[in-house]
Amino acid sequence: MESIVRAFIDSKLTPLAILAALCLGVFAIVATPREEEPQIVVPMIDVFVEMPGAAIKEMEQRVTIPMEKKLAEIQGVEYIYSTTAPGLTMAIVRFYVGENEEDAIVRLYNKLYSNFDLIPAGASRPLIKPRSIDDVPILSLTLWSERYDHFTLRRIAAELDDAIKDISDVAATQLRAHWPLNPNTLRSGPPRASSASATSRAIAPPIEAARRAKGQASAGRPRSVMWPVPTATAAW
Repeated sequence: MESIVRAFIDSKLTPLAILAALCLGVFAIVATPREEEPQIVVPMIDVFVEMPGAAIKEMEQRVTIPMEKKLAEIQGVEYIYSTTAPGLTMAIVRFYVGENEEDAIVRLYNKLYSNFDLIPAGASRPLIKPRSIDDVPILSLTLWSERYDHFTLRRIAAELDDAIKDISDVAATQLRAHWPLNPNTLRSGPPRASSASATSRAIAPPIEAARRAKGQASAGRPRSVMWPVPTATAAW
């Protein structure tokens, strides 16, 4: 071992070898292609299926699982993420990195359209929405005020949205509004409709009396009462 080390130390070729290694390193840095923001192609497609009135278990057994099996048969699919809710199923199909996006969309369309005969009764046709890795917001603006109400802020936001659309190189904008819950709004739902027997006309007078007692409103009925169930019965 010592003889090998001594041979390199005493050899006149050692400096040349070090210089050649440095030259190769500089060449690799200069010749290697690089990009500040590399464009990574990862085809992703969202598939939505609705089945109004179906419970989560029914949606999972009749829609989600069969659809996942068919989507897994598509060439180039790497992962499938699914979310099941009452009456709705969403599946996110992600292909391998580098797959051609147009070819991936065509293969998915062909697979789903060729199996429309397997759609259960009551379910809608799949809604297909291609996604891109670049479909992320680069700027989010929030408008809030203690002086103006949400209707005024909504109008200002709409004007701001129109102004932003006029800027060059702006691909898309999306306007979202948060409506605060009205404290004088009564909402009811059907989960406990069978255990309640009050009608909207029956509950309006007590509510109005309570409002008058607290001085929150003048004479009149409540501002809004929403009943998604028949007026014969109501749920709290």
